[in-house]
Amino acid sequence: MDLSFTGEELAFREEVRAFLEASVPAETRRAVLEGLEVSRDDTVRWQQILHRRGWGGPNWPKEFAGTGWDPVRQYIFEEESAAAGAPRLLPFGLKMVGPVIMRFGNAAQQKRFLPRILSGEDWWAQGYSEPGSGSDLASLKTRADRRDGHYLVNGQKTWITLAQHANWIFCLVRTDPAVKKQAGISFLLVDMKSRGVTVRPITLLDGSQEVNEVWFEDVEVPFENLVGDENSGWTYAKFLLGHERTNIAGVGASKRELARLKRIASEERKDGKPLLADPGFAARVAQVEIDLMALEITNLRVLAAEADRRAPGAEASLLKIKGTQIQQAISELMMHAAGPLALPLRRGATEDVPGARSAAPSHAARLGATYLNLRKTSIYGGSNEIQKNIIAQTILGL
Repeated sequence: MDLSFTGEELAFREEVRAFLEASVPAETRRAVLEGLEVSRDDTVRWQQILHRRGWGGPNWPKEFAGTGWDPVRQYIFEEESAAAGAPRLLPFGLKMVGPVIMRFGNAAQQKRFLPRILSGEDWWAQGYSEPGSGSDLASLKTRADRRDGHYLVNGQKTWITLAQHANWIFCLVRTDPAVKKQAGISFLLVDMKSRGVTVRPITLLDGSQEVNEVWFEDVEVPFENLVGDENSGWTYAKFLLGHERTNIAGVGASKRELARLKRIASEERKDGKPLLADPGFAARVAQVEIDLMALEITNLRVLAAEADRRAPGAEASLLKIKGTQIQQAISELMMHAAGPLALPLRRGATEDVPGARSAAPSHAARLGATYLNLRKTSIYGGSNEIQKNIIAQTILGL
C-alpha cells in the first residue's frame, strides 16, 4: 500500500495551510494551541469563515453544498486544521444530524436545515442519553405522543454537550411503548426555543459547564420535524452513532497534542535533563505515537467507506476505543511531564491568582483540567466496553 500523497494532494495541503495561516483569528489560534476554552462566538465565526470559502461542509457531498472532497482531502483538511489551531468544527450538525437528514430526511427538511448548518446559523445538540439510558440507549423513556398536528414530548435528556448554546436538538423519543424497545423509537428535530424546553447546566470537576440536563414538558413538535418513518429511529440512531464514534477518534487533534507533549517533555528540568531523555518515558511516548499511526490508517479506511456512502461499521468502534485511549494516554503523559505545575484543576484558575501566570509556564496551566475532562471520552458515544461487545459480535462472531 502506497501511503504517500500524490502531487495533487500535496498541492491541496499547501492550499489548506495557506488558507488556515491567513484565516484563523490569532486569539482563537492561541486559545486552541494552549488548551484554553474556545467561545461560542469564536466557533460560529470559524464556521462562517469556512462557509464563505466554500469549505463549510468538508465531509459533505457537493449535492448538499459540501466540498465533495475524497477521504484523503478530508483527512488532510482535518489534520492541518488541528495543527494550525483552528477551532474544532461542531460535530452535532456537520457529522451527526446533517448526514442523517441527507440520508433519511425528506426534500423539505434537507432544504430547511442543511444550509443553516453550513452557514453556522443553527447550533445543534444531541438528545440521546437519559438518566438510566446511556449505554443501554434503547431503554430511553422520553415520550412523544401524537396530538392534532404535532407530537407532545415529555421526558429528560442528560449529559447534553453544549446545549446551553444550541437552538436545535435532535432527539430519540419513544413513540410506541407496546413493541420491542428498539422498534418503538423515532427521530425528532426539536426547536430549543419551544415552550416547555428547559436547560440545566451540570458543573464538571474542572469547573466548566460543558454538559447539561434538558427537560421537555409538554413540548409541541410538528409532525414535519419527524425524520424518516415513525418508529424507525433506531436505524437512524445506529447510522448516526457510527459517524459520532468516527469523529471521537480525533486523530488530527491527537497529533497536535502529541507534538505539544514532546515540546513540554523536551524542556530542561532542575537536573538539567529533559524528561524525554529518560528511556522509560521516551518509550511510553513512542508507543503512543505508534498507536496513533495505526489509528490514522484505520481512520482513512473508514473515511473511504463513507465516500462509498456506506455507514461506518465495527471499524467505527475500533476508532472510538483506540482514539479515546490515545487521548487519555497523551493527557496522562503531559501531567507527568509538567509535574506539580499541572495541579490547578479549574480552567482559568491561574488568572485568578496574582503572580500565578509567572510561576507556571502557560502550557501547564490547564493540563489538570484537560486530564479530568478527558476521562469522559471512554464513556460517551457508547462506552468502550460496549464497543468491545460490538466488535466481538460483528467481527469475531461471538
